[in-house]
Amino acid sequence: MDTVETASLTQSRALPNVAQATTKEKAREVADEFESMFISQMLAPMFASLETDGLTGGGSAERAFRPMLVEEYAKQLATNGGLGLSDQVYSEILKLQGLVDTAPTDNTKK
Repeated sequence: MDTVETASLTQSRALPNVAQATTKEKAREVADEFESMFISQMLAPMFASLETDGLTGGGSAERAFRPMLVEEYAKQLATNGGLGLSDQVYSEILKLQGLVDTAPTDNTKK
C-alpha cells in the first residue's frame, strides 16, 4: 500500500466541538461522536493492511470508498455499545460545562 492510500485511510475528521454542548442532549451527541471517531481511528490501520488485488479489488474507487466504510463501521460499533468511552466523555463534558450539580450528596442510609 502506498503513502497516498495510507494517508486517505487515516484522514481525521473534525473533532467534536465541546463548546457547543450547552445541553445534556448536545453533550451526549458530542460524546457519542467522539467515541465513533476514536473507534474509526483504531480501525483504520487494520484496514490499511488489507490487500485488495485481484479481478475486482483495488483501484482509486476503493481508495476513496474505504475510509467512508471504516467510518460507518465505527458509527455502528459506537451505536451498538461501543467501548464504553462515550459515557465517560459525557460525564466529563457535563462537569466541564457545569451541567451537573457537583455538590456532594449524602447517600448513607439512616
